Amino acid sequence: MWSPVPPATSSASRLGPGRLGRSVVALCFLTIVFDGYDLIVYGSAVPSLLAEPGWGLNPAGAGVIGSYALVGMLIGALASGALSDSLGRRRIMLVGVTWFSALMIGCALAPGPELLGLLRFLAGLGLGGVIPSAIALTVEYAPREHRQLYNALMFAGYSVGGVVAALLALFLLADHGWRPLMAFGAAPLVLVLPLLWRRLPESVGFLLAAGRDADAEALAARYGLDLDAVRRERAAAGGGSGPRALFGRRRLPATVLFGAASFCGLLLVYGLNTWLPQIMRSAGYPLGSALSFLLVLNLGAVLGAIITSRLADRYGPKPVTSVAFLLATACLVVLSQRVDTAVLLVAVAIAGLGSVGTQVLVNGYVAVHHPAPVRASALGWALGVGRAGAIVGPLLGGWVLASGVGFEWNFYGFAVPALAGALLIALVPRGRTARQPVSATTSASAG
Repeated sequence: MWSPVPPATSSASRLGPGRLGRSVVALCFLTIVFDGYDLIVYGSAVPSLLAEPGWGLNPAGAGVIGSYALVGMLIGALASGALSDSLGRRRIMLVGVTWFSALMIGCALAPGPELLGLLRFLAGLGLGGVIPSAIALTVEYAPREHRQLYNALMFAGYSVGGVVAALLALFLLADHGWRPLMAFGAAPLVLVLPLLWRRLPESVGFLLAAGRDADAEALAARYGLDLDAVRRERAAAGGGSGPRALFGRRRLPATVLFGAASFCGLLLVYGLNTWLPQIMRSAGYPLGSALSFLLVLNLGAVLGAIITSRLADRYGPKPVTSVAFLLATACLVVLSQRVDTAVLLVAVAIAGLGSVGTQVLVNGYVAVHHPAPVRASALGWALGVGRAGAIVGPLLGGWVLASGVGFEWNFYGFAVPALAGALLIALVPRGRTARQPVSATTSASAG
C-alpha cells in the first residue's frame, strides 16, 4: 500500500509539528535546487557543446536543443497537474525526481546533438512535473501566517541551482568539458530521493478529496495542520467558476495582459540563463569570466526576488513590477556597451532581479488581482503562456547570435521584451482584490 505518511525517523520524532512542516518546505526547496540546476546547467555547457568535436553544432542548433527541455516541462507540468489528482503529490514528486535525474545520466552520455536534444526533452517532462506538487506541498505545510514568504524562499532554490551550475562550470568546463556537468544532474538519486521517500508526506487536501479522512486527520495531527481550514479552502476553491469567468468580458483584458507579461518574463529568464556565457565570450571575455556573469545573474535573482517582493508588499505589485521590468531593460542596454567590468557585473546582477525576480512579481500580481474562485485558473493561464516564452527565449538568443550582427544585438533582442513587459503591466486594469495587502510572492516561481 502506498502510505501517505513517510516512515517515522528518530530525528523527525524529536521535531514538533511546526518544525516538521518546515522540513517539508526544505525538501521541496532541495528538489527545486536540482530542478533549477538541470535547466540552467545547459547554458553553462553551451560553450563546450559548440566546440564538441564531430558535432558541428552552431548557436542556432544549440538554441533549439535548449528549448527542448522547456517543451518537455510544459507537457510535464500539464500532465502532472492532472495525474496528481489521482496519484497524489508525494508520488508525483518521487517519480519526477527519479525521472529527471536518470535522464541527466543519459544526457551526459549522449553521442550526438540529436540524442542530446531528445534526452533533454524527456528530462523536461520530469522537471516540469515536480513544480506543481512542490508548490502545493509548500503552501500546505508552511506556517499558515507565512505561506507566501516560505513559497518565495522555496523557489529561490531555482536560482541557487543556477549558482551551483555556474560554480561547477567554472571549475570543470575548461578541463573536463560539458559531460561532468550533465552527470552531476543525477545527484538527486543519492542526495534527494532517499530523503523524499523517508520524510515527504502526502497532501492533506489530496487525501480529503480522495475520501481518505482518517489518513488526512493523522497527517494533520502529526504536522500541526488546521484540518478545518484545509476543508474551508477546498470548499471555497470548488465554488469558483474557473476559466469561463477568467475569459469573460470583465476579466479578459487582465487575463490577456498577464499572459503576455508572463511570456516576456520567462523569455528573459530562460533566454539569459541559456545564452549569457556565450554572449559574453563573443564580446571577448575568456570562458571563466563569461561563466562568472552567469553566477552573478543568479545571485542577483535570489536577492532580487526577496527584495522586490517586500517592496511589492509595501507599495503594491503593479508599480514595483513595472519598475523591475524597466530596470531589466536599462541594464540590458548597459550590457550592450563596452564599459568597465565592475559596471557590467552590477548590471548583470540587476538584470537577474529584473528577470527571475520580475517573474516572481508577475505571478504574485496575478494572485492578488483575481479573487479566490478564479485565482488558480488565472495563475495556470499566465504560467502556461509564460512557458511559451521560456521556449522562445533560447531560440531567440541562438538566432541573434548565429546571425553575426554583433554581441550587442543579443542584449537589444532581450531588452525589447523587457520593455514590453513593463508596458503590459502598466496597462493592467485595477482589480478589486489588488489593493489588499497580500504578498507578491504568492504562488510565484520562475517557471
